[in-house]
Amino acid sequence: MPSTRPETRYAKSGDLNIAYQVVGEGPVDLIYVPGWISNVELNWEEPPLAHVLERLASFSRLILFDKRGTGLSDPVPTDRLPTLEQRMDDVRAVLDAVGSRQTAVFGFSEGGLMSVLFAATYPERTTALLLFGVFAKRSWSPDYPWAPKPDDRAREIADLERNWSERMDLDELVPSEDEAFKERLAMYFRRSASPGAAAALMRMNTQLDVRDVLPTIQAPTLVMHRTDDRDANVEEGRWIAAQIPGAKFVELPGDAHTLWAGNSDEVIDEIEEFLTGTRRGPEPDRVLATVLFTDIVGSTEQATRLGDRRWRDLLERHHALVRQQLERFKGREVDTAGDGFLATFDGPARAIRCASAIHASMRGIGLEVRAGLHTGECELFGDKVAGVAVHTGARVAAAARPGEVLVSQTVKDLVAGSGIEFEERGAHVLKGVPGEWNLYAVAGR
Repeated sequence: MPSTRPETRYAKSGDLNIAYQVVGEGPVDLIYVPGWISNVELNWEEPPLAHVLERLASFSRLILFDKRGTGLSDPVPTDRLPTLEQRMDDVRAVLDAVGSRQTAVFGFSEGGLMSVLFAATYPERTTALLLFGVFAKRSWSPDYPWAPKPDDRAREIADLERNWSERMDLDELVPSEDEAFKERLAMYFRRSASPGAAAALMRMNTQLDVRDVLPTIQAPTLVMHRTDDRDANVEEGRWIAAQIPGAKFVELPGDAHTLWAGNSDEVIDEIEEFLTGTRRGPEPDRVLATVLFTDIVGSTEQATRLGDRRWRDLLERHHALVRQQLERFKGREVDTAGDGFLATFDGPARAIRCASAIHASMRGIGLEVRAGLHTGECELFGDKVAGVAVHTGARVAAAARPGEVLVSQTVKDLVAGSGIEFEERGAHVLKGVPGEWNLYAVAGR
């Protein structure tokens, strides 16, 4: 997140107030036209979305706004839906308010229709058009077979309004994301629009059609689409790119429709290269953290002895117990591979106590685990961690004996005075890590 939260301002679009923010000082003005609904202040509370916006702002002066009827902008009557032209005027009003006369326009999902119309209407103001996961029409016809059929669309809108207060079904938007991501996305939607407003906007979207506008676009255009997007078909994206003179089409792997899910850095890489001619990639954040690796001792033998179903049930109990202790000791789960966990902590003593508690909790289900810990500088890439410290922690864990919590010299030194006692395990050569490492087992767990 930026060092200070961007200030929310308002631009007048007709009689309505349109909320907007400006962040970044890059040489290119870039306005992000969000999808269905948004909230400029909540954007910064959702880490994957904040990461996307920070990356965009690293090479541009990024302009964010909430469309009328959503987020912090003025509401609109649900029985008088705004036209696409009125919503496009919101883009123009915000750009006028920030003094942007030459702007790259980035539209995601439904925001793509507004972006297309703006680029065609104001070619002198549009330096580039960038589209991700977009559609040109939202109602099926024989010459546009990718859109939902009217009955399916009506059912979708009714289900959404009925389930707005609950965890709505988001499997079409982010099928491969975990439940925590889907819960946060549902909350983001709820806090960005009322159920009536959200349903009304979907009804409006169903009526939109910008197919005839596509061939009139003059700006350099980049169209991006994920291969297995369930909400907007990749063939739809290819067709749209083919209708825009000189447009570049980029197909990216993945099944998420939502911009900030999945391989979002690859999307931003394409935008950065298209606008600046260079592709720097994400700048990693570096923090001091304690990494904890755990795995089950003899898992292969146990799986063979128990059979697939019983082993799966036991593994689920193991995962639940580990997560219970991670929550108790304020650890952050980073990855789960098979029967192992990788977690990070902002304090080594809590990490040791968590590892010991995990070991103790396994006795009740007849499992034994080994654990390894190391403290060092880690690189953060979204929800993932990397760097030498992570590699070292994995090697320390590999050297641990069954039922042992093994730590590096660094961890031992950092918890001096905590009352935690250790037994020496001597010097070890850790595969792929230079030098010899003194390792210590936690005693008296």
